[in-house]
Amino acid sequence: MKYGIIGIKGRMGQEIDSLFTENGHQLVFSYDLDVENKTEQPDVLIDFSLPDALEDTLDFAKDMEVPTVIGTTGYSEDQIDKIKNLSEIVPVVQAYNFSIGIQMLLKMTDFLNTNLSDDWDVEISETHHRFKKDRPSGTALTIADIFDEDIHTSSKRLGNVAGDHTVDFGNLSEIISVSHRALSRRTFAEGVLKSAHFITKKDSGFYSFKDVLFGK
Repeated sequence: MKYGIIGIKGRMGQEIDSLFTENGHQLVFSYDLDVENKTEQPDVLIDFSLPDALEDTLDFAKDMEVPTVIGTTGYSEDQIDKIKNLSEIVPVVQAYNFSIGIQMLLKMTDFLNTNLSDDWDVEISETHHRFKKDRPSGTALTIADIFDEDIHTSSKRLGNVAGDHTVDFGNLSEIISVSHRALSRRTFAEGVLKSAHFITKKDSGFYSFKDVLFGK
């Protein structure tokens, strides 16, 4: 598979490049801070950059007519709409977290929310490395979307934490906590690789990482 990365100099860009290379795939396009390098047409385009780079990502995806995997966080609703518009032209996987474990956390959270009575309090907490600019994290927002009401989320930015997320349910007599800890960025890169294999076999459409794992 020939691949391109937008945000190649970032932590995730480097991790993705390393994993893809280890699996015998070839980097043929890269873009970061207005530095562009293209040797061949990629089979898939991967974006782990910043929200400000979205217009460049959209232009590249349209010009090359290439399936696209987007993992950048911090998008506005208008930007998400633009990504959905792109998916009418090329297939797109867009997700804020590419961890299999987070998908399990989402399923468990949905189960608890459905089966616990209304007298349970709910809090979400997340911790990421000091360089992460958006807060709360995109994953925390995805968790919060499970609930009908607004859920308080606390965010910490500490050291080099790859990603911790916890959902606490509590009533007057007990507490249930569902937690996930990413031990390294490699877990997200592995999810991106799964998504790349998935999206290169699809027609135009808007997909999530949940669709990659469980089908759509």
